[in-house]
Amino acid sequence: MSSYKIALNFEDGVTRFIDCKPGEKVLDAAYRSKVNLPMDCSDGVCGTCKCHAESGTYEMGSDYIDDALTEDEAAEGQVLTCQMVPTSDCVLAVPSTARACKTGQQKFATTVTKVAPHHDAAIVLELAMADGAAAPAFLPGQYVNIDVPGSGDSRSYSFSTAPGAARLGFLIKMIPGGLMSGWLAGAKPGDRLDLTGPMGSFYLRDADRPLLFLAGGTGLAPFLSMLEVLAQAGSQQQIHLIYGVTRDLDLVLVDEIAAYTARLPNFSFATVVADAASTHPRKGWVTQHMPTDMLASGAVDIYLCGPPPMVDAVRAYLKETGVKPASFHYEKFTPNMPLKASA
Repeated sequence: MSSYKIALNFEDGVTRFIDCKPGEKVLDAAYRSKVNLPMDCSDGVCGTCKCHAESGTYEMGSDYIDDALTEDEAAEGQVLTCQMVPTSDCVLAVPSTARACKTGQQKFATTVTKVAPHHDAAIVLELAMADGAAAPAFLPGQYVNIDVPGSGDSRSYSFSTAPGAARLGFLIKMIPGGLMSGWLAGAKPGDRLDLTGPMGSFYLRDADRPLLFLAGGTGLAPFLSMLEVLAQAGSQQQIHLIYGVTRDLDLVLVDEIAAYTARLPNFSFATVVADAASTHPRKGWVTQHMPTDMLASGAVDIYLCGPPPMVDAVRAYLKETGVKPASFHYEKFTPNMPLKASA
């Protein structure tokens, strides 16, 4: 392998990717990419460059003192970037802002290749990189800000496609009178859109436990990205997706979800409609259809993306039932507002 891709997730939500050569220390690779990660000594003495490795494999060696990184901290995934030598792609949480590290959000130009409405519920938007540029790296589940042409404003949308795909895909809620919905109504192939990102702490971690995905409305988008990554990796983990919507017409891309049952041997999904007048076989709220067998042991990673009432309801349900998953990552969104993620 010529290099490893290292995702640096800053505490202000900005993500930057750097390439780290085999045998190269992360701090050196960052400086080579003009990203000034925190440091004082660069010799494993001060601990200033301490970050948290959220995924990936690496070597730390022994050229640092215990005051800089204790044995307990190392066991918890804390690393010193001045000593860390990756042996795979990695994700690092950096306890500093991107601005403090003299870097920032990346902006890139794209052109529209597809605008496909799904009833009055959502729009599938696909984009190609302009001028043959390389597609941006991102983590499955992350989002970008898309500038709405002529408005001076932007909107936040999660990728629905996997990193490395030929096209960048998004699932956008159709809002009557909405800024982006209005622009998309007249959009045509070749129109330019400027994107900024990637951003967000809601993304797929190492899948070494059963996964429960909870999607509300167009909160389905990041899970489509995650499922594609899991399928490409040949995941054998148990994965269950619950997709909840308000009306029957809000159920979109169900065929795309179903296709993963053939590619992921332990994947299942259920759709739920809240409208009491619906004839859908599963009605009500997502919390009424949670798989008790997956939740019983707590050995499950839960990912949740949807509108605030849904996110709050699921959090309350887990608290009331005493369910403590191994990890719980969620992102709530409101139309015309930035995404907010937590873990």
